[in-house]
Amino acid sequence: MNEVLQAIRSRRAVRAMTAEPVEPEQLRTVLDSARFAPHAGNRRLHRYVAVTHPPLLRALRLVSPGMLQHPAAAIVVCVDWARARSYGFPATARGPHVDVGTAAATMLLAAHGIGLGAGPVTSFSRAAVATLLALPEEVVPELIVCLGHPAAEQPSGMRRRGGPTWDDLVQWNRGGAGGQS
Repeated sequence: MNEVLQAIRSRRAVRAMTAEPVEPEQLRTVLDSARFAPHAGNRRLHRYVAVTHPPLLRALRLVSPGMLQHPAAAIVVCVDWARARSYGFPATARGPHVDVGTAAATMLLAAHGIGLGAGPVTSFSRAAVATLLALPEEVVPELIVCLGHPAAEQPSGMRRRGGPTWDDLVQWNRGGAGGQS
């Protein structure tokens, strides 16, 4: 199987991490990968805040109910709305949020590629995180990527109970002749 497809299929959200620190070069590698993610018009509307200081990581956990892991590092992906507006994006624009997702997906794959565990967190107080990180008013945190070394044992993932299959969620050639081509 192709290495890229293998990485996509084997990457998992890591919910249990060891206390071993993430090396600065590893953190830089993961951060650097975000610049290779697709971005609307290559405008770079995002800011990234790397957090490695243990007391600050603990404070982030306190305001992030979705942060189940105890990361050794975290990257907070933010949207710079002043910059977005300078390009004509209204506050309701979806593009900057889509770009948060592409950057996060790329960072998650990069972390996996260098042997780190990673997990995204979207359940957190944006106001509290902005305050903890002393972000300018126009820079809004949207997603946190937790990083660390995976623990040997991981909690079991959430299993789907009933509901649609993957094939039920995929549609082919809507509005036309139908069928798969």
